[in-house]
Order: sequence, then structure tokens, then C-alpha cells
Amino acid sequence: MRFLLIPIAAGAIVWMATAARTADPPARAPIRFELTRLPAVLENHPTPQRHLVETMAGGVAAFDYDGDGRTDLFFTNGAPIPSLIKQAGKDDNRLLHNEGNLVFRDVTAGSGLEGEGYSIGAAAADYDNDGRVDLFVAGAQGSHLYHNDGKGHFSDVTVQAGLRTSEWAVHAVWLDYDLDGKLDLFVVNYLKWSPQSSPLCRAPGMEMTVYCDPRLVEGLPNRLYRNRGDGTFEDVSATSGIGRFTGKGMSAAAADYDGDGYPDIFVTNDTLANFLFHNLRNGKFEEVALDAGVALPQNGQVVSGMGVDFQDFDNDGRPDIVFTALAGQTFTLYQNLGAGSFRDATYRSRLGPQSIRKSGWGVVLADFDNDGWKDLFTAGAHVTDNIEALSGDKYKLPNTLFRNNGDGTLRDVSGSVGEAFQIARAHRGVAVADFDNDGRLDVAVSVLGEAPELWHNTTADPAAWVAFELTGRASNRDGLGAEIRVGRQLGMRVSSEGYASSSLAPVHFGLGQTSVAPTAEIRWPSGKRQVLTHIPVNRVVRVTEPD
Repeated sequence: MRFLLIPIAAGAIVWMATAARTADPPARAPIRFELTRLPAVLENHPTPQRHLVETMAGGVAAFDYDGDGRTDLFFTNGAPIPSLIKQAGKDDNRLLHNEGNLVFRDVTAGSGLEGEGYSIGAAAADYDNDGRVDLFVAGAQGSHLYHNDGKGHFSDVTVQAGLRTSEWAVHAVWLDYDLDGKLDLFVVNYLKWSPQSSPLCRAPGMEMTVYCDPRLVEGLPNRLYRNRGDGTFEDVSATSGIGRFTGKGMSAAAADYDGDGYPDIFVTNDTLANFLFHNLRNGKFEEVALDAGVALPQNGQVVSGMGVDFQDFDNDGRPDIVFTALAGQTFTLYQNLGAGSFRDATYRSRLGPQSIRKSGWGVVLADFDNDGWKDLFTAGAHVTDNIEALSGDKYKLPNTLFRNNGDGTLRDVSGSVGEAFQIARAHRGVAVADFDNDGRLDVAVSVLGEAPELWHNTTADPAAWVAFELTGRASNRDGLGAEIRVGRQLGMRVSSEGYASSSLAPVHFGLGQTSVAPTAEIRWPSGKRQVLTHIPVNRVVRVTEPD
């Protein structure tokens, strides 16, 4: 089979007469998952005072830290309150090595990733372009950058890198915002909080303590750090315009929503309007969420924005936005209309009525049945562990799988996924990857106070697929920010997704009912474009950016 790589000039128009077009799929077998519990426990250290930080733990990172071709897992872990000092062993963050056949071995001890303090989020990427994936861990009163030495060990280089801060960070996004080939870091900050300053909140007219409404605590601006290329970062929050906006950030995702070649950043805020930072291509950002139509849901009411994903839901070649919230608020879907604007498609897509009684954290758009349409997976749970004594809502909830019908609508198919999928837990972070390399995407989910879940995709008779592992040359080595088009589908090389989580894995495409070898076009962050024809299917294709 012939496999051609055709570099073309930036900005050129490419006509791909042989491109595979994904047809609307006929009725297919149900998407099925089988549950495996992983060797770790998420210690969130709940207290009678119900400090907000207790409910925020649970970041997951999926990445191949040792380059053996299998995707490994990292889970953040908490610490006792009020000290926020980890108890050795029990509170260590967890690094699980993928041994193959869905067997994971705890290799935390001696890895350098045991961590400090109350860890919350994780973001994986090769920030120094040395071919090894590094890790940023966000936390309460301090975050840490870990450099991968390639020998199974990570070194804490936070101070040397200039990233030392005491702010409460929840999430982070690696992106090359200035397109200089070096990955920069956007850090999502939440509240100006400490155990000593934390208010004690009670249910109205009751002695029962509850987690405080975040409106009672002052928010924080987010941070943007520019990668200098020498192992250090410059805080450009003020000069870029990012630092002008105080929020209560829960998650963020990056995508080029207006097609100008530069990555933009969407941030979900808790009980505040969302942010959309439009990249002005001169090192500065403009906050445009209200003008773009993504600041608030259609009813104009603020919600508890939680996890977010920024991918193409409807195969129109433009990245859309979906984020979770709490019961009574619905999950929200913004459809990208082009020309810098979005419309609220929450009810048009049928997501609204199906999610109105649900609460969610992690969220990801991914094609679990390889039919060529991205489905929606959400991690279920409320924030408040005693919510059932206050309302009719539930605290522990099952996860939810919404199948993409291919016509702009979603359908909750959770009931047919498998019996174990109906079990209610306090779910948090979500990471998606093909952990057993069988061509079907699997899901790892963190759970407060319990072992993480690994949902092995056992969908019968899956369609053909192809995945792309990118290596940049003029772009950053991970190729973060690259766009890949296969037929009608748009896939983007990203690291951060969902709530406090990260998946640095090959960009996966289901091919549906197509029977011909597909063609793909890659737009690298550098602006170079590359066309791949007669691509072999049912395998990971490794692509290096042309000189």
C-alpha cells in the first residue's frame, strides 16, 4: 500500500478528491465498557468543616512516560487538612506503568512524582522538546513542574523554571500561544483560599455544615507563562492581558476557534461568566466570551462550570465547546458557527433535557464506536456530599455516555453500556486513550475515596480506525495545536481536557463505513501543511513534520 507525505505551502488550498467521506452510520452494536479497578486510592481527606478543597481533587493524566508505546496513567492525590502536607505513601500522587493487557503497576516510589501538598490537576507535555513527556501538577497553595529524565525518574524543577507560586491552581493547559515552537503554560486558578481563612458554612436554618458557595470567597486571575526555551518561563499574565480578569476557574481548553492559526483559550468559571481568550497574534489576548456567545448559557444565568472539552462535535471542521455543570443547570454545548461566533446548542442537540438532573466533572468528546462521530463521556457526581439532605439531588452518580447520532443530536445510552456502568460513585477527572492498543478508546476516571475506574472498551464489531502520533520540527515536538482533517472530521492534537486532566495520546479517528484508505491533511502549529494519502488503517501512523 502506497503511503505518501506531501508538504504544501502554508495557506494553500488543498483539494483532496480521494478523501474518505464518513457516511452517516447505520444502526450499530451498543457501545460497551467493562470495569477494571486500578491500584490506587484518591485520598481527599474530608473533614467535618467541609473545606472546598476536599471536593476538588481528582486529576488524571494519560501519557507514555517511558516511550514503550503503551499509555501510562498518573493520578493526583490529596493531603491532610489544615496542614496540606502529604503523609508519606498514603497521600503520594500515583504513577501507574502500563504493563500491557490492561495491567498497571504502581511505580510511584522513587519516580520523583510522589509530590508535595494537596495536588489537584495534571497536564502532560514535552515542554523542553527533548523527546520525553514532562508533567505539571496543579495544587492548592502550590504547583509543581516535573522534568522527565528518560530513565523512569522525574525531577522537580519548579523553582529553577520560575513557576513557584502559592496560588490555588486547579488545571493547566500546555499550548504554543506565540508559535515559536516552544510550549507555554496556561494555569487555571480558582479561589483566594487557605485552611485558616476558609469560612465555615452551614445549611440555612440547620446546624449541618456544607461546602461554601464559591461566591463567598474571592476569585483569582489565571496565569500565562511564556517558555523562554532555556528551561525557564516568564510570567506574561499582565502583558498578555490574561491577568486583567479575575475568575473562579475550574477548567480550560485550547483550540483555534476562528481559524487564524493561533490557539485561543476557553475557561469555565464557577458561578461566574466563562472566559474566552482570543489570541491577538501579538502576544496579547482579548476576552471575548460575551461577544462570541459563550459567556453564559442561553438563559443568561451563571452556572457552576466544571470540566470542558473544545473539539469538533458535528464534523463541520470547527471546534465546538461542551462543559459540565451541576443538577438543575444542564451540561452546555456551544456550536461553533464560524466567523468568531457560537450558538447555544444545548437543547437543539437534546443534551439539555437529558442532563438537567445530572451533575458532572470530567468530560471528553471521543469516538468510542469508530463510527466517525465523537461521542460524549461525562464523569458523574455532585459537589456537596450531603446534598441529599438538602434537596432531591444525588451526590454519588454513575458516569454518562451520550452517543453522537451524526445529525447534531446526542442520545444517553448509559443504560446499554454495561451493568457496572450504573454504579454511582463520586467521580472526578477523566482521561481517554487506547490503553490496550486494540483500536477502541478506553476511559480512566478518578473517584474520591476509592480506587480509580478503568473502563475497557469492548464494543463489538467496531469500525475501522486510524490514529496519528505527531512529532514536530518547526513546531513544538508534541505537535500540540496541530489540526488533522480526515474526510469531514477534524481532530486536534491537545493535552488538556475535561476536569483537571490530561490525555497526551495519538489523535484517533473512527472511519465509520468507509471502505477506502483515507486521506488526511495536517496543519502544523508552524503553519506548514501536509497531506497524507493511502493511509493504512487500523494502526497508529507516526508522522514527522516536514522540514
